Amino acid sequence: MDAREPVSTPFNASSTAAEVLRGVDLTGVRAIVTGASSGIGVETARVLAGAGAEVTLAVRDTSAGDGAAEAIARSTGGIRPRVVRLDLADRATVTRFAGAWGGPLHLLINNAGVVTGGLERTREGWELQFATNHLGHFALATGLHDALALGAADRDGARIVSVSSTAHMRSGIYFDDLHFERRSYDPQLAYAQSKTANSLFAVEATRLWASDGIVANAVNPGGVATGLQRNFTERQKESLDAAEAAGVFTYKTVEQGAATSVVAATAPEFAHSGGHYLDDAREAYTVPNDADLAQHPHGVKEWALDPATAERLWTVSADLLRT
Repeated sequence: MDAREPVSTPFNASSTAAEVLRGVDLTGVRAIVTGASSGIGVETARVLAGAGAEVTLAVRDTSAGDGAAEAIARSTGGIRPRVVRLDLADRATVTRFAGAWGGPLHLLINNAGVVTGGLERTREGWELQFATNHLGHFALATGLHDALALGAADRDGARIVSVSSTAHMRSGIYFDDLHFERRSYDPQLAYAQSKTANSLFAVEATRLWASDGIVANAVNPGGVATGLQRNFTERQKESLDAAEAAGVFTYKTVEQGAATSVVAATAPEFAHSGGHYLDDAREAYTVPNDADLAQHPHGVKEWALDPATAERLWTVSADLLRT
């Protein structure tokens, strides 16, 4: 395990996204927030816009996105965010979105996520949670690399925020069966694998792109009641309740849940430092892969930060998207 001290900030579990940005001027910053029509995503977009950033809401449902944009404009008194359709499970819409982007990009917040109650697949046959939560965001980020590099040159750095989860502690990456073609399907393990992938993306993106001025960090927003849980099976709900009872997490407000994303996106401590996993607005401590989740609810497993695994996942992901 890494013996250095984790990167700290002045913020903690009770901090809100608005508190993180108090007194911060983001005028001239161009940001994309995926899944920004509800929950943590819309709060992240709201506070960024309130601090002066030019925000684009990348959403699957543009009607919901328009409603969110109007609400943001009313609450901040600022410019209404732009709304653009993006379906992370549909490669064509990801390609169109990235291809249509013009000029620099300073912040890419890969916030969107999906939870399924059973096995669902994309038209390519990919397991939906891995395809949406990881592969879609991977395709988006790589498609926007040049825009991020322009943003980095424009403002001394660009950042990617990859929203992961404590769930990553339940599964590493099963390279021999990424899409549950041979394993019995377990939606919780599938979600966990996708969240580990989100963290590994940040590790390898930083290694490859730091020389371009781009860094990426993964964040755990904590337990927040959002639309993400709407597809939970009874077993998933029972598992969540048991985790709460065991003290694995306590529920945060949406405002608190968005805080760690905003820290990764704007705090000076992470301006040029990437490949980290943040929890409660600061870098988490690393634990062994056999560590118990209930005993380390604010840790990150080694498998989610392993450089060799991150490099392999990047290669496999790029190969999948070329097929």
